[in-house]
Amino acid sequence: MPDPIVHWRADGTPTSTRFDDVYRSAGSDGQAGLAQARQVFLRGCGLLPEGDAAAAWAGAAHWAVLETGFGLGLNFLAAWQAWRQDPQRPARLFYSAVEAWPPTADDLRRSAAPYPELRPLAEQLATQWHGLRPGVHRLGFDAEQVQLTLAVGEVQAALAELGGGHDSLWLDGFSPARNPEMWQLHTLKAAARLLRRGARAATWCVAAQVRRDLQTCGFEVERVPGLPPKRHALRARYAPRWPTALERTAAPAVRPGRCAVIGAGLAGASVAWSLAQRGWQVTVLDRAAQPARGASGLPAGVIAPHVSPDERPLSRLTQAGARATLARAALLLQGGIDFAASGVLERHAPGARRLPEPAQGSNAVAHDSLDADHPLTRQRAAAASVPLDPHRRALWHTHAGWIRPPALVRAMLQAPGVVWRANTAVARIEPAADGWQLRGADGTLLAAADLVVVAAGFDSLALAGAPLPLHALRGQVAFGPMPGGAADAALPAFPVNGLGSLIGHLPGADGPWWITGSTFERARTLPDCTDADHASNRQRLAELLPAAAAALDAQWSDGRAQAWAAVRATLPDRLPAVGAWPSQAPPDLMPKPAPAPYQQAPAAIDSEAPTARLPLQLCTGLGARGLTLAVLCGELLAAGLHGEPLPLARSLAQRLRAERFLS
Repeated sequence: MPDPIVHWRADGTPTSTRFDDVYRSAGSDGQAGLAQARQVFLRGCGLLPEGDAAAAWAGAAHWAVLETGFGLGLNFLAAWQAWRQDPQRPARLFYSAVEAWPPTADDLRRSAAPYPELRPLAEQLATQWHGLRPGVHRLGFDAEQVQLTLAVGEVQAALAELGGGHDSLWLDGFSPARNPEMWQLHTLKAAARLLRRGARAATWCVAAQVRRDLQTCGFEVERVPGLPPKRHALRARYAPRWPTALERTAAPAVRPGRCAVIGAGLAGASVAWSLAQRGWQVTVLDRAAQPARGASGLPAGVIAPHVSPDERPLSRLTQAGARATLARAALLLQGGIDFAASGVLERHAPGARRLPEPAQGSNAVAHDSLDADHPLTRQRAAAASVPLDPHRRALWHTHAGWIRPPALVRAMLQAPGVVWRANTAVARIEPAADGWQLRGADGTLLAAADLVVVAAGFDSLALAGAPLPLHALRGQVAFGPMPGGAADAALPAFPVNGLGSLIGHLPGADGPWWITGSTFERARTLPDCTDADHASNRQRLAELLPAAAAALDAQWSDGRAQAWAAVRATLPDRLPAVGAWPSQAPPDLMPKPAPAPYQQAPAAIDSEAPTARLPLQLCTGLGARGLTLAVLCGELLAAGLHGEPLPLARSLAQRLRAERFLS
């Protein structure tokens, strides 16, 4: 077991074993920590109503707080509670924080125990407190209206991975004498990069050097009475005499208007849901008679992260995507019917590389995927009748499961503000004086919008205008009824994947069923089912789970094992394309964009004055991982348009920019 991050004194004071300093004082009444959160930070930034004056965030579409030291999460819980209690609160609260040494979920619960009003919130936080490896993690609460973005790592590197604009800055952490890196000038500059002009800052630290460095960064600084036993606290306002980092690199965030989304699969529905939550009126158009008729019509599929020894971009992306998808499913779907966070057993071919050992001093809470030597992995493998040996890598993904993609698509399309239009084939997208027009093959005007998002899978290629290296990837699965009787035990109660996958015991109107696959065939654009792929899925299952294959063997002979196929879209680097794309640009005139933060947004929509047209947006190329990535990509696109904190690491978001194929 790793060494504990937090030591609890007899009087209930939590202390850091690394920095030998207190997270907060217990106080004689146990309320000192919460009192500091409210007085120094919330009131210091004007986020608590006082008298007849409303809080600074009153009536805002969204508000973003940046904290330099998350600690035990008390400031976050206090901000969340204050947001809940304020009838004039912003529609969405974003809270970005840095923490190099995440505590355990039990430490979070114990820290909030003295505050009855915070205990239910702390329990929700603790429930999502998993998988916190170094990097950026997004946790959502209150139907995704409250978003915690936690950057795990040393403060400067972690701040560099955060994106979007923030309205409040809370400088917290252990004392400058114990943790000087947290308070140095370059750290304050890194935090200021994320602030909007006029943002307020607050801290309990009044050290002279900190005050001078804040002034150097462009803050107007004021020392105010503190909360005993501290005599003073610090308040500041970000008002530099020079353009801020956001003013230099990011155009104004757009205002919600009319949006047309082309494609009613997982990508299109996810974009529509995320934009509708931000006030857009979204029309989703698709040529099919029902939503999810393309690759998103997969009867059921596995949600699990890709794990690699070197934590490559695809691994980090799918870890974030699996969390986002399961959270959205829990919000919108019926557990056990449309999805289940059952965990997933992953089994690889002989010779596959093992995962690296956990970093020295890392916390056990950080590991969602447990290797073959872990008792839980062995227990799950035994239950699935899967033999483990030293030549095969095996993993147990604790926070993973299965889902019916069409159910999630339908649920997201039913969000307020979203209109779904069937049998509407868009042939071309044309610029108009006030935005965009979508037309059919015969020139009929199908829709007009301020913003257009192309999320039509492989069909996006014909609508993108400028060349996009999108390729077809056909896949086929097999499915059928559970064999019944004792043979059912040969199919595990949770998904198993590796070379293909198997999900058994799926509930259905005609009884439980199973599904296995998938094949991968490039350059095939027709979703026809083939006997060769049917046989291939049978062979893959025999290699993955011999006992299950034997129990289902007769179904391939008597026709009960059916086939389903679809065409997916993939890009050369196996990563999605998300964001602005230069529609209709000839190849020789296509712009070569300079490197810039992902959150660059076009000019704002203003109904009282003409504005620049919003560029066409893409959300495509999700390949075989659309189940895991679509929800995350929808949030990324919406965050980029609105200048919000990004839902994943800034460097990783840069790799998903659609415009990367133009440089």
